[in-house]
Amino acid sequence: MSVVVVGAGLAGLTAAADLVAHGLEVTVLEARDRVGGRTRGIEVAPGGWVDAGAAYLGDRHTALTALMTGLDLKTTPAAVAGDSRFALGGDERTRPGRFPPLSAVALGEMFDALDELVRTPGLDAPWSAADAARLDALTAAEWAREHLRHPDARLFFPLFLGEMMAADPADVSVLHMAFYLRSGGGIRYLNAFEGGAQEHRIAGGAHLLCERLAAGPGVRVRLNEPVRAIHQDDDGVTVTTPAGSLRADAVVVAVPPSLAGTIDHRPGPPAPRSTGRTAPGCAVKVHLVYPAPAWREHGLSGWSVSARGPLLSTVDDSPADGGVGVLTGFVTGREAHRFSRLSVDERRERALAQAARLFPGLPRPIGFHATDWIGEEYSRGCYAALFGPGDWLRLGPHLTTPHRRVHWAGTETSVEFFGLMEGAVRSGHRAAAEIIATYR
Repeated sequence: MSVVVVGAGLAGLTAAADLVAHGLEVTVLEARDRVGGRTRGIEVAPGGWVDAGAAYLGDRHTALTALMTGLDLKTTPAAVAGDSRFALGGDERTRPGRFPPLSAVALGEMFDALDELVRTPGLDAPWSAADAARLDALTAAEWAREHLRHPDARLFFPLFLGEMMAADPADVSVLHMAFYLRSGGGIRYLNAFEGGAQEHRIAGGAHLLCERLAAGPGVRVRLNEPVRAIHQDDDGVTVTTPAGSLRADAVVVAVPPSLAGTIDHRPGPPAPRSTGRTAPGCAVKVHLVYPAPAWREHGLSGWSVSARGPLLSTVDDSPADGGVGVLTGFVTGREAHRFSRLSVDERRERALAQAARLFPGLPRPIGFHATDWIGEEYSRGCYAALFGPGDWLRLGPHLTTPHRRVHWAGTETSVEFFGLMEGAVRSGHRAAAEIIATYR
């Protein structure tokens, strides 16, 4: 039996590896000139890599850690000791820990209101959640205007949503926001380094996951072959790329929903993969490379939060061997769209100027990298697609339902750890299991 997998990201290659392990003939078609999808490594020093895409994992990410064990990959701690920097109106401030210098009461009330949403019954299947229609019709921005009265809460809410989801509050429904926070383990887990979803990075870079999966026995990957059409008939499936056509018994489509929707499916699926309200994850990831992590000499962790961009938050991503210092900046939400329109020189100038204000005394950088996921043709945003008003009720019931011989994978098809590497891995296992159960 033969299977074509569309997309050589984490979901597609996980599915491919499972199928090969069960004796199936598998061909993976990838539009890019590399494997990895929304994981990507940048070598910032000889043998020193940083993650330009997905990066973090925690102890609840059991499918991912099991995959890493099989691929002989280790973790490295993400947290760095030291004080944090905040620029939330007025002067920059230094404080211990990560709690911002804002009203604790106001932020506490904000998180309590969010926790109440996260506890909405039925969020494991959002389209059937309690009050789903109302929550899916309302944007997170509208919810904030109604529920957040204190200016500190209104200031911090879009920064929090940008960090957690790479979202502008106007782009996502309240149902999607609540579901995303719930599926990732809850607000406190998603937002935590120690004991949370950001506790570890993959030693050597998350891109190694896909590189090692693609190098596995029996996995055939063909690069630079975007899939244009998937036509099904009674005997199988024809998958067409600019290089030609392949016949297969089944197909796994493991690309973001908006990309899956650009493929010419015949017959067409009973429901779309995305709508006009489905937005790309709004993220540009910036890496500023220095001879050493000089901020540590001043007792700083490299963590910062700013109300004005371009870098809305930063973190110390220096390689464990200490060869260089890397300050990673996250440009998210509305700010990401503004930043992506700048020239390379303008991006560099603005990012370096802000880093110098946040961390006085930094030496001249020796490297600058900006990865614009909004502009990535075959990603359509990062961390994941953002479901806008009405999307969950229209798309949700069909996200994982096979379309005859076509099966769906990708982190957006996982109701567990949606938008994370863990969700991608789980979706790949699920899609492979469907095919094995159906056709073997």
